[in-house]
Amino acid sequence: MNVSRADILVVGESVADVIHRPGGGSVTHPGGSPANVAYGLARLDEDVALLTQLGDDEDGALIRAHLVGAGVRLVAPADPELPTPRATARIQADGSAEYDFEIGWTLADPPPCRAPHVHTGSIAAFLSPGADTVLDLLEAARGDASISVDPNIRAALLGDHEAALARFERLASLADVVKASDEDLDWLYPGEDPAGIARGLVETGTGLVIVTRGADGATAMTRAGMTEVAAPRTHVADTVGAGDSFMAALLASLRRSGLLGPGLRDALAQTPPELRPHLDQAARAAAITVSRRGANPPTRDELVGR
Repeated sequence: MNVSRADILVVGESVADVIHRPGGGSVTHPGGSPANVAYGLARLDEDVALLTQLGDDEDGALIRAHLVGAGVRLVAPADPELPTPRATARIQADGSAEYDFEIGWTLADPPPCRAPHVHTGSIAAFLSPGADTVLDLLEAARGDASISVDPNIRAALLGDHEAALARFERLASLADVVKASDEDLDWLYPGEDPAGIARGLVETGTGLVIVTRGADGATAMTRAGMTEVAAPRTHVADTVGAGDSFMAALLASLRRSGLLGPGLRDALAQTPPELRPHLDQAARAAAITVSRRGANPPTRDELVGR
């Protein structure tokens, strides 16, 4: 069997985002949190493969051209029997987005791809039946790869809260890095302190937990303690893809420091590495992304030269 390889494997949904803006008008952009992360990694010159599901339709062709054009390698071919997932985003006056979804996730027997780091999250990590395949992939990869998870909660698709929370905690127990927004954690753990949640996840096995707080920056928690970074000042066009850009830039920075793979797990379990440079780069990438419309993450030249 032919097994493809990449430095980073991203597993999850690709979505056609139909964006409606205040005052009228709409446009369709390639989206989906995992696809955005893969695209962001490719824009940063990383060797990235994406295991996703795309239909053999107009939306699928749009997304495929977008990803492949940036340098993302698609692991699975188009599926003529499935429509490409679609989300409708309504941009609010403050730049935030509200979503409606038409999404299925039925990943069953994916082509094999090996990588020293695997990232997943969002709808693909929670929506059955494909989410069970994702969990199996992470369990199989854990012996040879580091793992990152971003829950990127889409409450309208998750159904039962207790089941979603149990799934998240299972994913977190397998992960070396969990990145979650304060809004994600508030849905998962209503009324609880985000720093306390992060500390609890670290105590139960996650190596690094990062809580992003939009314009208020981000907090990272390891066994060695807490690190905080501020968000760079910027004009906000909209917040679409900001968290995905943060995740991509964080992974790129960790990889360039030789930390992805089992070495990341060892470092986080023993003496955690200095995280501030990696967090600063991720925060800069998110700031660039929110300064322009849509999920439009920076290139490596834009990020390094900023």
